Amino acid sequence: MTKKFFISLSTLILMLCSAVSAQNIPVIAYVNTTELIEAVPEKAQATQKLTALSDSYKAELQLIQNEYNKKYSDFITYQSSLAENIKLRRMQELTDLENKMQEFMKVAQKDIEEQEKILLEPIQQKVKQAIQAVGTEQNFTVIYDTADPAILFVTPTAVNATPLVKAKLKIR
Repeated sequence: MTKKFFISLSTLILMLCSAVSAQNIPVIAYVNTTELIEAVPEKAQATQKLTALSDSYKAELQLIQNEYNKKYSDFITYQSSLAENIKLRRMQELTDLENKMQEFMKVAQKDIEEQEKILLEPIQQKVKQAIQAVGTEQNFTVIYDTADPAILFVTPTAVNATPLVKAKLKIR
């Protein structure tokens, strides 16, 4: 009787331990943030704004380059007939235009990068919050980002949480 009781008690304890440990099994998931960000509708709007800004800078740079090309062409054409002081002044104008183009390109690049950060940061934050919400709701232990080049391998048993995050963001 004691032996049967001890075996029953041991079996019950073993079953309880199995149930408790099954609840604590780490669940690994992964997402692809690049895919998620590209799927967010606001990303297309941000891309359009950045493209328009870039195009306006390109148009302005083209005007400066046209002015430079015209002055350079005139200088080459007439340099032999110009007085030395005029040659030096025109050479200085060309140098100034070159510097102006370089400075303009630096300013344009910096502005485009700043605008990109301003436009994409809310989108990235939205995706991050959705990933965290899905992780909490699904009791994932960790969610890896496969868009990160540091992630070399994700186990085949890991859960692809990208569709869950897309559903949370209400995107396809």
